This record gives sequence, C-alpha cells and structure tokens, in this order.
Amino acid sequence: MDARLDFFSAPSTREVMKHLMGAGKVVMESPLPATTRELVSLRISQINGCAGCIDMHTKDAVAAGESPVRLNLVAAWREAKPFTEAERAALELAEEGTRVADASDGVSDEVWQRAAKHYSDDQLTALVVLIAFMNAVNRMNIITRQPAGDYEPGQFH
Repeated sequence: MDARLDFFSAPSTREVMKHLMGAGKVVMESPLPATTRELVSLRISQINGCAGCIDMHTKDAVAAGESPVRLNLVAAWREAKPFTEAERAALELAEEGTRVADASDGVSDEVWQRAAKHYSDDQLTALVVLIAFMNAVNRMNIITRQPAGDYEPGQFH
C-alpha cells in the first residue's frame, strides 16, 4: 500500500510538518511521564484506527521497556489490572477528549478532576496538547492512508 501524499515533498506542507512535529517534540520533552505519553498515544490511535501511529507507539513503548502485557491491554484498560490510577485517569481523559462528538458536554468534570488529582497543571497542559496532537496526526495519516509496519523505534525522535 502506498500513501496518497508525502507530507514532506511539497514546500508548503514540509513547513507545516516541521512546525507540527516541533510541537510534538515539545510535548515529548514535557514533564508528563514517558509511559503515560506512550499509553495515551497508543489508545488514541487505537480509537481512531491509525495503523501507522499504533505501529510507532507500540514499538517505541517496547523499546523504552514497556511490558507487552500492558500494551496488549491498553484497548481494554478499564478491565485490566496493570495500570496505575494516574494512568487510568490519563487514558480516560484521552478517550473523552478523542470522542468529543460522542458526548454533548465533551470531557466531563469528573474525568477532568480524576486527571487533575494525579497530574500538575504543567503535566495536564502537556496531556491536553498530546491528546489534540495525536488526534490531528491520526487524522492526517488516515486521510492519506499512510502505511504501517515499517517503523523503526525512535525513527521520528
């Protein structure tokens, strides 16, 4: 399968991608725990069906030492034991933030309060930006049918 577009081939989109990926790098360097970032990125990509991002975040998480059991259970995190309360709060916020069209109120106060209990304002800001960033990248990849399977851990870092 070939991608419909190469985002880095045209000068205008190359410039957009440079800034978008720069924003992503800032989030990756934020005080939000790396494990939380990868779990949230993976869950959002699962919800959106972005094979390229699922491939990337699974491989990056494994390379960083994440347990295959936890990665396999991300899609069913509510029924799975190996996640911390903080990770559960981040995953719940990521799900509601990704599925905003499914709820008339968007992210509920209860979900926000659970996340705020575990993360500082700086970490919450990074988490909100990560959720928005992953949804944007997922949509770009899905629209252009970016293929998955060839990603090498750390390739885009």
